[in-house]
Amino acid sequence: MDSNDIPSKNDEKNLNLRKQAFLYFLFAVIMIGLNILIQNIHSWWFVPLLEEKLGDQNFIRNFYLSTDPFNMPELIGSAIAVVITYIIKFLLDKFIVFKKEHISFEKTGKEFLCYFGFAILTTLENIAIQFILGIIFGGSMTYRIIIALICGYITKFFLDRKYCFKIL
Repeated sequence: MDSNDIPSKNDEKNLNLRKQAFLYFLFAVIMIGLNILIQNIHSWWFVPLLEEKLGDQNFIRNFYLSTDPFNMPELIGSAIAVVITYIIKFLLDKFIVFKKEHISFEKTGKEFLCYFGFAILTTLENIAIQFILGIIFGGSMTYRIIIALICGYITKFFLDRKYCFKIL
């Protein structure tokens, strides 16, 4: 066996990074699809139902259903979808992507707080990108969601890997 056939530590780290990135972004694509589904269910089903049942209430009409100066149903739907998908994504990342086997409440709690802290930052990034694209270009909400979430997931992968799950 030639010494060139033996993988070096660096090769193993690069392979591991690529595998983690592949799984992370595969799950991100699935979460993007779920995010779009949740937002569409929210805008196509929940908002009209809310408008029909509670649209005469000032608070609901002026806050939840308002589209001036901002599209509040879209903003709220985006926030709901992001929270749901981040919880699911945390579990996938912890146990499948980064292969953390411990389930101690204390350690998982610390990881989740770190993960959630970065989720807040990247959620702000997602929402800002989505709405800035809407203001500048208009167009389909779906395309804006996809672009915003891709940017957020790229940022979040490197933050999670280095700080939440301590993979160096």
